[in-house]
Amino acid sequence: MTGILSLTTFSPLLGVAGILALRLFGKPDDAKTVETAKWIAFVVTLGTLALSVLLVAQYDASNAGFQFVEDFNWFAGLHYRMGVDGISILFVLLTAFLMPFCIAASWKAIETRVLEYLIAFLILETLVIGVFCALDLVLFYAFFEFGLVPMFLIIGIWGGKRRVYAAFKFFLYTLLGSVLMLAAILAMIGISGTSSIPELMTYKFAPWIQTWLWLAFFASFAVKMPMWPVHTWLPDAHVEAPTAGSVILAGILLKMGGYGFLRFSLPMFPQASEMFSPLVFTLSVIAIVYTSLVAFRQTDMKKLIAYSSVAHMGFVTMGIFAGNAIGVQGAIFQMLSHGVISGALFLCVGVVYDRMHTREIAYYGGLVNRMPWYAATFLLFTMGNVGLPGTSGFVGEILTMTGTYQASTWTALVAASGVIFSAVYALTLYRRVVFGEMTNPALANISDLDWREVAIFAPLILSTLYLGVHPGVVFDLTQASVDNLVAAYRAAIGA
Repeated sequence: MTGILSLTTFSPLLGVAGILALRLFGKPDDAKTVETAKWIAFVVTLGTLALSVLLVAQYDASNAGFQFVEDFNWFAGLHYRMGVDGISILFVLLTAFLMPFCIAASWKAIETRVLEYLIAFLILETLVIGVFCALDLVLFYAFFEFGLVPMFLIIGIWGGKRRVYAAFKFFLYTLLGSVLMLAAILAMIGISGTSSIPELMTYKFAPWIQTWLWLAFFASFAVKMPMWPVHTWLPDAHVEAPTAGSVILAGILLKMGGYGFLRFSLPMFPQASEMFSPLVFTLSVIAIVYTSLVAFRQTDMKKLIAYSSVAHMGFVTMGIFAGNAIGVQGAIFQMLSHGVISGALFLCVGVVYDRMHTREIAYYGGLVNRMPWYAATFLLFTMGNVGLPGTSGFVGEILTMTGTYQASTWTALVAASGVIFSAVYALTLYRRVVFGEMTNPALANISDLDWREVAIFAPLILSTLYLGVHPGVVFDLTQASVDNLVAAYRAAIGA
């Protein structure tokens, strides 16, 4: 279907137009106007999800190339190129899948400037989907960088007490990393004479040029993941962001770094990727072990889960730079699984925060006595986070470690300790919050999940379990593209 990618990408802007019309011709603070705006945003995000599902349904999994391609002159010799392959199409689906939950989770939590909040989320959805669909370097960079703006506003306006500090830290870290990527993009266009990503994936840059280009892209993607030691912006951003902001940050925005490694680093700079793989392995295992230990010492639930995300992204970078099909498949699956599970964990924190307005672990205890359904839901996602077999978290971790073992035995062995550490901090958090006696009298009247929260968690639960027992539904889509990517990479490095 010609144009379906652009329709999927820009469909959230229809919601923006509708909400702006309400703001211009209605009363922005009127309860009826706010309620109408919420329903517009929710329905539009469901429509975007329906379009992404249609996209996946019509995708030819046997074709390793880009599909649904749109290409026409934009301006000044630049092209508007859009397309998806077996790798990017799943991230489009993940983005569209999570966004309705973010709108639903914000239904009662956000009380000020609600219309502007909804507009920021809808614009962010368009920009993130655009990142995964762009097949032109300039277009990719535009989507990639402009995505900072709505996230900056979401944290800085609707965040916690230190929201301005966290927003600027997030913005400056990610922007400074991307300045080097912009310089590399301009150099690539100057050397190759094209900004087409498919053409650049087959262009052979000189090895010394690859080194500098790889480092420039690495600076941007490593911050976005984030990798150790440029991860320090993430815990602050998560703690201060509203619940839905944390869901998008962990569930989708972190994946843009991993996607960048797959789309640019491996196919465009294969020799540099092989040369720097020991560096990536080292940084990955430090992230897995060190941030797991730091997570254990946290007193804020959101901060603990944020450090957990850094550790899980360590498995992703490890699998990608293993340079084999098992590792790359595992990295893609891990990103998809983490998007669902980490998003659900932040929603679990949001449930109790909306009731008690604190995320301090010591404040809670014994919630199973008053919130049995919440306790069961929180347990499932905790088990998925530690990689329990039968959940989606297990599949990604075991595949990334298997693929890495083939490339670097010591890396896989050290990384395996991270699985143990994750069980320690995750189960300790669960025990302290859910089990034991309810000693805090303020918790005596806390209520269990309501129908809206059950409706939010139900699809996330089903996704976690379905992907855990039937991961082939992902591999069927990614197989041809991953095999093509790995074959080209290994041929380029002479393996």
